[in-house]
Amino acid sequence: MDRDPLVARGHRRKKQRSFWKELPILVGVALLLALLIQTFIARVFVIPSESMEQTLHGCAGCYGDRVLVDKLVYNFTEPEPGEVVVFERPSSWNQSEFQANRSSNAFVSWLQDIGAAFGLAAPDEDDVVKRIVAVGGQRVECCDEQNRVLVDGEPLDEPYVFWTPIAARTQESFPPITVPDGQLFVLGDNRNNSCDSRCQGGGGANGMVPVDNVIGKVRFIVLPPSRWRGVGDHDPQVNAVALQAAPLGVGLVAAWPTLWVGRRVRTALKSMRSGETARSSGDEP
Repeated sequence: MDRDPLVARGHRRKKQRSFWKELPILVGVALLLALLIQTFIARVFVIPSESMEQTLHGCAGCYGDRVLVDKLVYNFTEPEPGEVVVFERPSSWNQSEFQANRSSNAFVSWLQDIGAAFGLAAPDEDDVVKRIVAVGGQRVECCDEQNRVLVDGEPLDEPYVFWTPIAARTQESFPPITVPDGQLFVLGDNRNNSCDSRCQGGGGANGMVPVDNVIGKVRFIVLPPSRWRGVGDHDPQVNAVALQAAPLGVGLVAAWPTLWVGRRVRTALKSMRSGETARSSGDEP
């Protein structure tokens, strides 16, 4: 039986579009989703300099670490000491640690900016990564007799600090300064190869980073594969207090068995004396 021509034409109209016609739509949707994720949730950044060695690898002209930056976390919490953050370079910072290699061709430069947004090219030179050392209201200075940074008079525990083989293992000193509210004092882990709150803008208040400039918190190293790992938080202030309290804790733990044995001995002696007293009373006429 012959099919109705109208039905046949309708059937042809319902046929699935070819892959090549759907590909631009799929690419467009993927780019839109990626843009939304990069804008509001998380973004991949390239580490362009060696100021955070060896926590994060980077150097001019090399394939630096690609890190995933959490852009949501600081909508619910405040930046804390020990956290590694990416932030927009404050207007008071007068030095960049690297120069973005952008083409003079406007179209190529635009493509490079798009690639930087997805972690495929070097970032804008105004994006900086450092570690928070002190927050608003805290007093920071360097250094004590053991070459440690002090916050509120207490030395920091900083196992992440890296000393390059050719550099002196002595930190550059700076005078005490109280971090204003809403500001952060940041340092690089490669302590003697980082221009940070100590030197930017001439140091002092000009070296601080406004909390509002923080883009997000560094969570993971996503590329290269050999460097896959999380970027953990090591609060140098909490651990410094814990280290100071450790001797007291060890002393208490060591003293407990002695106290327990002493109490047992005293109880036994008291029982023996009570028994002797009872026996002496029973012998009397």
